[in-house]
Amino acid sequence: MPKPLEPPKPVWTPRRTLRLLGGLVILAGAALGAKEVNSFLNHDPRFDLVCAPGQTTCASLEIRGAVYSSRVRIYSIFAQDFGNSVFNIPLDERRRHLLAIDWVSAASVSRVWPNRLVVTVTERKPVAFAKLPVEESSAGFTNGFRMALIDADGVLLSIPPRVRFRLPVLSGVSERQSDADRKARVEAMHHLLDDLGPQSTQISEVNAANPVDMRIVASLDNQAVELWIGDQHFRTRYLNFLSYYSEIRKHSGDASVFDLRLDDRILAK
Repeated sequence: MPKPLEPPKPVWTPRRTLRLLGGLVILAGAALGAKEVNSFLNHDPRFDLVCAPGQTTCASLEIRGAVYSSRVRIYSIFAQDFGNSVFNIPLDERRRHLLAIDWVSAASVSRVWPNRLVVTVTERKPVAFAKLPVEESSAGFTNGFRMALIDADGVLLSIPPRVRFRLPVLSGVSERQSDADRKARVEAMHHLLDDLGPQSTQISEVNAANPVDMRIVASLDNQAVELWIGDQHFRTRYLNFLSYYSEIRKHSGDASVFDLRLDDRILAK
């Protein structure tokens, strides 16, 4: 059989050589141009983020969506960038630092020509006051309580100064618990209050230390009473207690704790 013909070898004509050299020159020029543009964007003072240290407002750094988030903390994240080109700032890294601020649930950082940054944050929404035990030692002894806010995801939030929230108080949560553990207790609180309906306005505190054995503090006749209400039939048990409350008070003396977990009786503690 005849052997297959080999493909013809390219002939390096002067025209082909000039084309190759021209392409290489164009590529080298593009690379050099890109390097020059990058140097220009990173070093020309017209692109510098201009903010004086310690400022809480700055024309070059715009913050959107921050109501309760600490502007001082937000500015401190970008303090190292003041005087540097906005094109030399690692935006993803700055965004991760923003997410470490307790009130911030989402954040974005954008460059705006020629020398501005726009920081947009989405804040968390508190759903209750968290009554947190203060432990005086590693042994776990409680030395009083301190108040914080908590959102639906179980994230603890600092209480902003000079701001009032009308929210229930949730106890049975702590800083040692994970966000997931606190979230489960927040959900148990919501389930209880939703079941109580209009009567939930009488509840000043929900103890969800054990989500399957809930306790509440109700304000009745200007007196706080603690009710052990279990994990179901919240509204039925509470309304039953209210219907017999005047009679219960006559026979219970100074008792302030009542067990409603048995549906056919109410026990004073």
